[in-house]
This record gives sequence, C-alpha cells and structure tokens, in this order.
Amino acid sequence: MKRLITPLLLTATLAAVLTACSSTSSSSLGSFSYTTPDQPEGSSGYTEKPGWATSKYSVAAANPLATDAGYQILKAGGSAVDAAIAVQMVLALVEPQSSGIAGGSFLLHYNGKDVEAFDGRETAPAAATDKLFIGADGKPMAFYDAVVGGRSVGTPGAVRMLEMAHKQYGKLPWAQLFQPAIRLSEDGFKVSRRLYTLLVPEVHLKKDPVALAYFYDANGRPWPVGHLLKNPELAAVLKQIAANGSKALLEGEVAQAIVDKVQKHPTNPGQLSMADLAGYQPKKRDPLCYDYAAAGKNYRMCGMPPPSSGAIAIGQILGMLNTTPAATLPPLRTMTDTGIRCIRAPCPSQMESVLPSPDWLHLYTEASRLAYADRAQYLGDPDFVQPPAGSWMSLLEPAYLASRAKLIGQQSMRTATPGRPGGVQSSYAPMPDQIEYGTSHISIIDPYGNAIAMTTTIEDAWGSRQMVNRGKGLAGGFLLNNELTDFSFAPTDASGAPIANRVQGGKRPRSSMAPTLVFDKATGQLVMTTGSPGGAVIIHFTGKTLYGVLNWGLNIQQAINLPNFGSLNGPTLLEAGRFPPSTAEALRARGHEVREQDMTSGLQGIQRTPNGFFGGADPRREGIVMGE
Repeated sequence: MKRLITPLLLTATLAAVLTACSSTSSSSLGSFSYTTPDQPEGSSGYTEKPGWATSKYSVAAANPLATDAGYQILKAGGSAVDAAIAVQMVLALVEPQSSGIAGGSFLLHYNGKDVEAFDGRETAPAAATDKLFIGADGKPMAFYDAVVGGRSVGTPGAVRMLEMAHKQYGKLPWAQLFQPAIRLSEDGFKVSRRLYTLLVPEVHLKKDPVALAYFYDANGRPWPVGHLLKNPELAAVLKQIAANGSKALLEGEVAQAIVDKVQKHPTNPGQLSMADLAGYQPKKRDPLCYDYAAAGKNYRMCGMPPPSSGAIAIGQILGMLNTTPAATLPPLRTMTDTGIRCIRAPCPSQMESVLPSPDWLHLYTEASRLAYADRAQYLGDPDFVQPPAGSWMSLLEPAYLASRAKLIGQQSMRTATPGRPGGVQSSYAPMPDQIEYGTSHISIIDPYGNAIAMTTTIEDAWGSRQMVNRGKGLAGGFLLNNELTDFSFAPTDASGAPIANRVQGGKRPRSSMAPTLVFDKATGQLVMTTGSPGGAVIIHFTGKTLYGVLNWGLNIQQAINLPNFGSLNGPTLLEAGRFPPSTAEALRARGHEVREQDMTSGLQGIQRTPNGFFGGADPRREGIVMGE
C-alpha cells in the first residue's frame, strides 16, 4: 500500500524550530516569561512523524503550540502538573473542539513512588433525572437533538481538578501557568488545517451567535488556514482564573454566564445551576492497577477506575489475549514506498509497514466483544453503582478472563453477552449502543521523576455548540461540554431493569478515556505514559499502542502508527486505507461483519529508553513532542 505523505511536521527538528524561531515577549503575571513561537500549519490528514528522543524531560500534546507551552514550563523548572495546566489552557484556545475550561478530565500522576488518580469528570446537575433524554413521545431522543443546546451540559470539572493537583505537585505559581494561553488568546494563533477541516462540515455550531461570530467570516465561511484568530474574551476569563483560581470559573460572573447560556437556550434548555457549579468537587481515587505479562517480562499497568471504563476494558482485552495463541502471532512486516519529499538528506525512500495479521485481529476483536459486553452491563459512577462481586477487580481476575476467553472460537461470535464475574448475577440491564466522541490526550515526564497521563474532553466535537461570552464587548469565549450524552439515554431496559449508566443528579457519566501508565513490575521503573482521544474506541487506540510496544517490541511512534482496528461488540472495524483487501476477506471468512472506516485516533505517548525518553505523536493529527 502506497500512502501520500506530506512533509509538514516530518522531522524531529521541528521542536527546536518552534523555540529557535520565536520572539520574546514580556508579561506582568510573574517571573516566568513566555516566548511566543512561530506557528506552523498543522496537518489534518496523515503525516508521518519520526518520534522524538530526549534525555531529561518530554511533553507530548495534540497541537504544537500546546506542546511548546508545556515545554517552556518544564524548561523554566515546572513540574509535570505545571506543564499539563499550561498545555490544557492552550488547547482550550487552539483545539476548542476537543477540550477546554468547561470540560472534564482524568489525570494519572506518578510522583516517583506512587500513582494517584485525579477525577475531574463532569457531573449531572442536581435537578437531572433519568428521564433527561426521553422525548415527548416517551422514546430516547435522537443524539444531536439531545446534544445541541443546554440539555447536554454537565458541571465542568477539569479546572478545579487541575487546581487540586497543582496544590499537591505544582512548582511554579498557578498564575504563571496561564501566560501562554493568555498571550496567544490576545495576540492570536493561526487557524490550523485540522481546525479548519473540522469547521467546514459542521452544521450546528453556526446556530450559536457567539460561535458564529468567532469561528466564521461575515459570509458564514470558516476562517481559512493561516488566519490569525484572536480570543480576547477567553484571555479575560483566563486572567480571572489565573488570579483567583477555579472560583473565578465556577462562581461569580463567569458562572452566571454559563448558567444563563444553559438555562436560557431557546429550544433545548438545560438544568445546570449556580449551586451545581460552586459545589463541584474533584475526587482522588485509587488507581486501577493490574499485572500484565508480555514477551517474557512482567509489567504493572495503571489506569483510571470507574467512572472510566478504559482501564478495565483494556485490561480485560489484554488479559484474555494472554490465554489465547495471540502471543505466537507476530505482526506482518513489509517495506512500502514512503512518498516523502525530503527537506534534507538523508531521507528513506522506503519505510517498514507493520500490520496485525488477520488471525491476530480475529482473536483481538473477539476479546473486545467480550470486554464491551461487560462494559455495557456493569460500568458506571462508583458513587452510584456497585461493582460486580464487590470489586471492580473481579472483572480482571485471571480465572474469570480465562473462562471468558474460552468463548473465542474459530468463527466470530459477532455479538457477545456479559459474563458473571464472581458468579454473581447483576441486577442491571446492559446499556444499549450509543454514540461517543471527543477528547484530547497529554503525556508528560518531568526532570524530577514525575509523570502524567491526562485525557481531557468536552465530549463531541464542539461540545454542546454553546459558546459562552460574558457580553462585555470582547470577541470569542469558550465552548460548553455535552458530557451528559455519555449517560444512557434509556434509563431501563424493556423489562424495567435499571441501566448502571443511567442519568442521576450529581452522577458522573461513564467514560472511555484511558490515560495509562506502565511500570516494570520487577524494578518499579516507569516504562511508558500514553492515551488517546476517540470516544468509545479510545480503548482500542490505547490498547493497540500498549500491545505494539510491550508485545511486539515496537517503539512508541511505531506502535502509534499501527493501523487502527477494534470492535464495540458489533462489526469488526478496520481503519480505511490501512489494510490490504486480503485482511478483510480473511475476517469475513471467519464470520466477521467488517466495516472499513475512518478511525482518527490522537495518540500521544512517551517511553523510557536507556538514554532518556522517546516520544510519539499520532500521524493522524497535528501533535508533536518536545523536550530536552
């Protein structure tokens, strides 16, 4: 398979170019002085990336400007948490479709000794009931009928969660971490190709007058690639948060603007209140960690516990594969023309292409069906939902996974049914299939021995399509999430049995986000930090990266580059254009319903090497890695 590859972001020297070609600017916010980098246009297609080697520290994020902000914070002596805050605030500006200050986040933090899980997931308004997404006809609403407007907006938690983490692990003053985003909001950033490409087909965002005035020109066309876009309203709000902390977002005039936007929507109002915002509390939870053996080594994998389903689903899939012949099935390796137009020599004319074999894909997708069946049956907010057999770890017990794996045969089961971990019958009904979208991922390792994996979201691209502006004459603002549509629209099944992930006041919706930290079990040394956006297929994007590094010996960039695939307990999904026809044919011969479609992951990751670190960024998006 020959792939056309653009030269943008091709070489590892881009990180140095971002800094070397910059112009220094002063700031009154503190001693840290942010340097505004040149702004290369990012890709919205597929851009081969080489990976980035560093020796002291590394930051990987979904946009070059966001990565650079984190890099400058680390260079100034900041911690991984400090850098994550700077990255998140810049992403709110340059990648507003994916995350922001009115969204939620899961943060895994390693302090050189212990792993901690910070839960900044959004919550349902206190007034919400399980009928939130039931229409006048008594049936669940259509997805975008629920999304667009105030109904879908949950209480945002990312900023208050980051504030909690900063109080424990921050090294630089809170206010200084907002300098990059404030400066870029005021001075402007160049519209990237990805931002433009996502705006072109969007039909709902224009319905909001604030968003229409900000993202589009006078003729209703998206601002073109390279257009300098300024957001002084966001800068003003960020200045308030920098000075006064999360209270500036969740109380006072900004909070009132959020509530007004939600409650006064003309056709689809929501229930979010001032009390919901002021009362939001992030949570520190015990990370969900389990053992995993791969290629003769033992690892300790750590992820987020519920309300995230990511770590459990990945652990189930990997655990089941270990009881099948999967480990005896190496990937297929071929040499393909790179199509690269070299900027400078040397430049390879061919590159090794690594593909999972059809036999391995059969085993993986069958294990996926079993994991997603359990996910639909059992997973929800642990403050509202009891785990099966009294522990979420019951879903990862080796004996249970071995028994589930025995259901994998030569032919596809197509649709799996939930298991009974611990032999206990659940009182919950399985959640019906439902659309999931969104998010962005950040991985950082600092020079002090700290590491983070943080996935952050407003759910669907452009969230609820509601842009908040305080009405002070400044252009721009920030987008609100549609996180409540991660709940099950139907509260019960046909027999009246409740669904674990139904809407309830104050509850956190189930998530697929899967920030992951991997450790060498024998030494306790950090091996890798990774994660991805992608809605329900985050689990597969992250899982394939982990498998590629740990089982197949790929470096993290090679593992990220692997074609995407998976199953949500239905059809077998293959990334369009990345597999030969023979792969789909072989799977269909085993009874799979195969669908080839776009599967746009946004993986970031950093692995430890003998000389330091090696970072990777997804060729399907515009992220890069920087460090020293």
